[in-house]
Formats: sequence, C-alpha cells, structure tokens
Amino acid sequence: MNLQHSTVRLRFVEVEDAEFILSLRLDDRYNKFLSGVSPDLESQKSWIKKYKVDEAEQKQFYFIIEKLDGTPCGTVRVYDIRDGSFCWGSWILNENKTRFAAIESAFLIYKFGFEHLGFKKCHFDVMKGNDKVISFHKKMGAVQVGEDEANNYYEITPDAVKKSEEQLSGIFK
Repeated sequence: MNLQHSTVRLRFVEVEDAEFILSLRLDDRYNKFLSGVSPDLESQKSWIKKYKVDEAEQKQFYFIIEKLDGTPCGTVRVYDIRDGSFCWGSWILNENKTRFAAIESAFLIYKFGFEHLGFKKCHFDVMKGNDKVISFHKKMGAVQVGEDEANNYYEITPDAVKKSEEQLSGIFK
C-alpha cells in the first residue's frame, strides 16, 4: 500500500509518535476544533498501544502525515467504520507542512478508504465555526447531509473525489 503523494505520505502511527501527537493536540493553534486530550505522555502511549489492536482488527487507522524527507507534519485518522462507509478526522497539520499537504493528505485518506478498504462513501462531521475546513470539504465535493447544534454532517463519494483530483491535478506538477 503506497500512500504517498507529491510532497507528503501517510504512515501508521507508532508508540514512538506519542510525543509528536501530544505536541499537536495540546497546541492551541491546532486544537480549537478537536476533542480534548490528557497532557500525560504515558496516557498517550497507552492509547496508541490500545489503538494498535484496533488497527490490527481493521476497526480504525491512525496515520502520521510526513513530508517525503520523513519530517512529521500532522496526523489523520480513519474511524467509525460502518457498512459501506468510513469517517475520517483527527486531522492536524503543523507549520512544517508542505504547501499542498492538506489537499494531498485528504486525497491519500480517500485513496485508503475507497481503494484499499473498498468503501463506497465517506461520512464525517465538522464543528460549526470551523469555516476553513467546511469550505475545503465543499470544494472537494462533499455534500452536507445533516446538522445539529454543534456539527455539520457530510458525505462524499469516490466519484466526487476523483473529479476534484482531476480538477486539481495540475497544481502538483
């Protein structure tokens, strides 16, 4: 499974990534629209060890986004796997990201979910007020399918992602 694009790639999270993940999750520049996390490094390592069991059972997948030189620049997670659909989130990119890391990592997650896992759609939620991310997903072809007091709910299909990727393919050259 090659999850690499023009400037970034995805690799599965390992226990050794706990400090990096914690640094992202505790940074106020990145965590405004994320659920809280304990600042304890050992708790993060323990969570990753439990997660690795879920990964082996294909219940969820947690990735480090890294530049092609191996510099970590973010995280993204696939979870809430349902009949025919997957969810993704825990998407954080730091100041070390490449110019197109957001677009590339999104395409890689969709490649993983649609091509590797074989799902026919993706569902996800975005907290209201997270306007940049909402705009990003709409530009990618996501369709809003619901909302509640705190979140907007979206779905996207492989065809919508393919169309978006074709439209944007020139920027990666």
